[in-house]
Amino acid sequence: MMNPFSRRDFLKTSLAAGTMASVGSVPLYGATPGSATDKVTLGKSGLQVTRLAFGTGTNNGHVQAELGQKEFNRLVHYAYDHGIRFYETAEAYVTPAMLGEALKPFPRDSYQLMTKVTTDEGVDPLKRFDEMRKTSQTDYFDIMLLHWQHTSDWVSTTSRWQDGVLEAQQKQMIHTRGASVHGLPALRQMPGNQWLQVAMIRMNHNGTRMDGPTYADNNNPDNVSEVVAHVRQVKKDGMGVISMKLVGAGDFTKHEDRLAAMRYAFNHAGIDAATVGFKNTQEIDEAISNINQALA
Repeated sequence: MMNPFSRRDFLKTSLAAGTMASVGSVPLYGATPGSATDKVTLGKSGLQVTRLAFGTGTNNGHVQAELGQKEFNRLVHYAYDHGIRFYETAEAYVTPAMLGEALKPFPRDSYQLMTKVTTDEGVDPLKRFDEMRKTSQTDYFDIMLLHWQHTSDWVSTTSRWQDGVLEAQQKQMIHTRGASVHGLPALRQMPGNQWLQVAMIRMNHNGTRMDGPTYADNNNPDNVSEVVAHVRQVKKDGMGVISMKLVGAGDFTKHEDRLAAMRYAFNHAGIDAATVGFKNTQEIDEAISNINQALA
């Protein structure tokens, strides 16, 4: 029997070989800017997503769930018709089943679906992934993130889940792997991490609901420069970077702040994509416009 470390290395090597054989060249950092609905490549993973993702986790998804299935369907379809082909949910949200239902009319290969798994103890990862696929009415997830990693030792404490994700990638249940982090102690473990293909990192221009000395969901303007430095490093490492909190978790009530956050994230930090939670079509239109202006 292989020990966990050699098994993980074996799976990583096999997956990397398959990815490099199928992807070809990957666009370089600093490529010509485009629009919110252009496809961008997430680092060395080769996966392409639209720059703007439809998020379904506002207040753990309760904001979207309160719309009801019919209105939520209409909103998802509006986003799809306006070029957004990247959708985000999480096992911990109340929205995975709603999103799966809303996406049913569309060809599965026409959009990318990202979810996040809660890294519980005493749970079989493969069984959990199967349950999540059934809930989301999908055969596979384009991106699976280890959700809410918030301690300095998360890389070691989630090793069993990392192995599970690699095995699920071998089975084509998951195509791309990564983690979402909260707090600088967890974020500092991302640069140089060989397991990660995608890093989900909070980002805006003034540190609202961004990473600080602890994982507390508060404001940390003094730590924005360190967050940006980590984003730039993980991109150099070949990871794709997806950011959240681009509207300050709803705290940015002024349009100029929402636009400034997009400009800062894409132009200064250099993120690849951003996820924003929507509750109406006007918010979708504005997010598309803000990214387009940021990239102009």
